[in-house]
Amino acid sequence: MFYKSFTTLAAFALTATTAYAETALPFALDWKFEGPAAPFFTAIEAGYFADQDLSVEISAGQGSLDAIPKVATGAYPVGMADINSLVKFLDQNPGAPVTAIMMIYDAPAFSVVGRKSLGIEAPKDLEGHVLGAPPPDGAWAQFPIFAAENDLDMSKITVEPVGFPTREPMLAEGKVDAVTGFNFSSYLNLVRLGVPEDDISTIMMSDFGVSLYGNVLLVNTDFAAEHPDAIKGFLTAVVAGWKDAVVDPRAAVENMVKYNPASDVDLETRRLELALEGNVLTDYVVANGFGGIDAARFEGSLEQLGMVYEFKAAPDASLYFTDAYLPAAADRMLK
Repeated sequence: MFYKSFTTLAAFALTATTAYAETALPFALDWKFEGPAAPFFTAIEAGYFADQDLSVEISAGQGSLDAIPKVATGAYPVGMADINSLVKFLDQNPGAPVTAIMMIYDAPAFSVVGRKSLGIEAPKDLEGHVLGAPPPDGAWAQFPIFAAENDLDMSKITVEPVGFPTREPMLAEGKVDAVTGFNFSSYLNLVRLGVPEDDISTIMMSDFGVSLYGNVLLVNTDFAAEHPDAIKGFLTAVVAGWKDAVVDPRAAVENMVKYNPASDVDLETRRLELALEGNVLTDYVVANGFGGIDAARFEGSLEQLGMVYEFKAAPDASLYFTDAYLPAAADRMLK
């Protein structure tokens, strides 16, 4: 009896110790709980974070730069944001304790989405047409690079400032001929508005000379210095979640829907599939693994960023990204 009681108590103590040993890792997402976020929720639901002794709670974001100050101030140890916005933030806030640790969108979501029936299929087609662009839009911020790389005559393009809520409706109604936006968002918004899919043209800026990278995972460097194994475990679990999402996108979205029951599973599955196809599973990622960057390309992207941003100090690539916490390349193969 005593042995049985002692065994039970020992097991309880072990369980309590294990639970206590979990590191809390709040995660600030870049945007809402939509399809492209599903792999992170899969890492929760499949127990991948728990396997690394991590307790991860995901919070929705409000845009591609929203998480940067959250992580830099230590309010969140990890987050997701646009790396180009991170570069600007660190130029304006030198020494801030934040850097990127895993590339998510090897091809940025920046795009021009138009309608073939309105004459838009290629970059040059924008000349002589009306382009709708929300002033704070990330894709619009990079449009000058896109225009320069494709020799566009901006005097021949009528730029119409539009709001985010009216962007796709105006295109659907033919009030503009194309809009700037994210490929997986603007496309599906048009479909929901009844625009035939075969009438929609998606011009990915990354396919037309823009070498910028997209959204990355960030870490507070002070936290990482104190908890390097937790950050390595976090990235290991994230990779596992993305591997599952590649195999079964719908199942990944169903994991996310548990946290956002109002989601449309079919719509968000399609959104995830578009992100996988257009932004994640690039030739580079398929060949080299998920999460890393090409040093030469990154240097080139910093030069391009200089076309639309005036640096206070010479950009230093080592400040913006580190691969120190990434799993081995062989373990980051998604396919």
